[in-house]
Amino acid sequence: MIDAGKARIYHAGDTGLFSDMRLIGQLYRPEIACLPIGGYFTMGAREAAEAVALLSPKVVIPMHYLTFPVLAQSADDFVNAVREKKLRGQVIVLKPGESYNF
Repeated sequence: MIDAGKARIYHAGDTGLFSDMRLIGQLYRPEIACLPIGGYFTMGAREAAEAVALLSPKVVIPMHYLTFPVLAQSADDFVNAVREKKLRGQVIVLKPGESYNF
């Protein structure tokens, strides 16, 4: 968790889905969640969408994909999984070097 003053950010790093993400959501109420979606060393699109459900952030930024051939090559499956689950978090897909202001 990072408290940036204007927003609380949960940066999941290189991890898989775990049930305590619900506790992180309840205790820290992150407004922004940065979640890996690569699917090989980390959670994939389906698991990351479940993490969004557990954390309940306002904004989700997918990360750790499109860097190695074994990883997901786009964020499309994640965007679709979040949409199919009808989750409230807005998905922001950034291009390399791009930034986001909350």
